[in-house]
Amino acid sequence: MAQPTDWIQWQTINGDPITVGDVTVTPQSQSLTVRWPFGGFVWNRPVAVLVERGGQTERIPIVDTTRMVQLGVLGFGLACAAMAFISLSRQRRDSHG
Repeated sequence: MAQPTDWIQWQTINGDPITVGDVTVTPQSQSLTVRWPFGGFVWNRPVAVLVERGGQTERIPIVDTTRMVQLGVLGFGLACAAMAFISLSRQRRDSHG
């Protein structure tokens, strides 16, 4: 029997470093891999850039503004749906009572 770790993986991956002069820049991403017997999918997203300069490494996070807006729109939609459901259930209760 297949273990969950055989068909789903979540990992942080470093890309190929690029060096210009004394500065080395390495992109960093997160990857979600899901495998099924008949296929699967991979979802990647950038998370940071590692900058190495003079022996010091600095991690600069990448803020995904689009994802934050999408989550905000989803939350707003769910809140509106909940309010509509509550309003409709009150109207039905008042019309029957």
